[in-house]
Amino acid sequence: MRNKIAILAVAAFWLLGTTLRADAPQAVKRSPSSGDGASKPALRSTPRTTARRAAAKSGRSASRRRARRFNPYRISSFGDPAAGDNPAGEDPLIREAALEALGNWNGSVVVVDPNSGRILSIVNQQLALSSAFTPCSTFKPVVALAALKEGLITPETKVRVGRRTRMDLTEALAHSNNPFFASLGRQLGFERLFEIAHRFGFGEKAGLNIPGESPGRFPEAAPKEGGVGLMSSHGLAIEVTPLQMAAVISAIANGGTLYHLQYPRTPEEIEQLQPQIRARLDDLADYFPHVREGMAAAVLYGTARSAFDPEEQIYGKTGTCSEDGARLGWFASYSREQQPKYVVVVLLRGGKMMFGPHAAEIAGRLYRGLRLKEQPPTQASFPVLGIGSLLR
Repeated sequence: MRNKIAILAVAAFWLLGTTLRADAPQAVKRSPSSGDGASKPALRSTPRTTARRAAAKSGRSASRRRARRFNPYRISSFGDPAAGDNPAGEDPLIREAALEALGNWNGSVVVVDPNSGRILSIVNQQLALSSAFTPCSTFKPVVALAALKEGLITPETKVRVGRRTRMDLTEALAHSNNPFFASLGRQLGFERLFEIAHRFGFGEKAGLNIPGESPGRFPEAAPKEGGVGLMSSHGLAIEVTPLQMAAVISAIANGGTLYHLQYPRTPEEIEQLQPQIRARLDDLADYFPHVREGMAAAVLYGTARSAFDPEEQIYGKTGTCSEDGARLGWFASYSREQQPKYVVVVLLRGGKMMFGPHAAEIAGRLYRGLRLKEQPPTQASFPVLGIGSLLR
């Protein structure tokens, strides 16, 4: 009897121990060591954390898709702008300075002698010759000349450009004020704007027998959307080449002579080159100084101040706008008021880094590079003998 009781007690204790072990909390699983010698509990995902991670990942993916979807610029800002160029006949010193200034930015540089119409160098000939683009704000000096000639404004006239702001011509050119030039354009009307644009050669080839040159475009009527106001402030519906812009700036620089641009390619052609006058704009002579003042102010303290050079006076006009999946950055300029030597036009095409002030910066580097390359060797370049050397 006692043996039976002992056996039953042992069995009861064994069954009770099994039940307790089954109900006890399980040991926490541990992950492999992370390298610091300590083991850490493995993280267990819950439905809430999983949902948060999925939402964050989805948000990042959607943001990337939106950035790709809404990026308006399809043209690269970089490249080899001189690829395919034929530099025969160009001034090697000027071309070297232009290449150094432009670097690997996607764009074109045109350098012209404003006193003869000779093209001294074209970097990226394909872009400068065969394609035409919206001039953006580089059209504003032409609008200013038309408004001055027609008596709509004087250099001192203050035009309302905001609720409590008025601005004169110099400040408007310096800061490229759009409301100012839109107002002038509406006052001029399309016919008067068309007339002066035609006199400067818009819509026609600027060069004389230059193969592959585009004539650009000037419309026969004002665009329905934006009208003459946007034409005057943004260059809307107008298409120009860097060559055409160089011809226009040359006429402003030299006092009113519009030359056929010539591109001599051999030593014989260079020697025999004779300037070919396309038109004389003598009736605008009184108004050029007022436009030049605004172009000088643009470089001194306005939109083109990145071109500023304390050792050389530069006159210029920036332009920035977008078309056909690319942003355009223009700078049309010349140097030295009394004896202008160079007209430099820079056109950049690409993404958001391409804008007028950037083009002005490149032109400024070009002017400085030309000045340094043209300086004669200084006396310090030669060895100096002291008195002791002479006595020996």
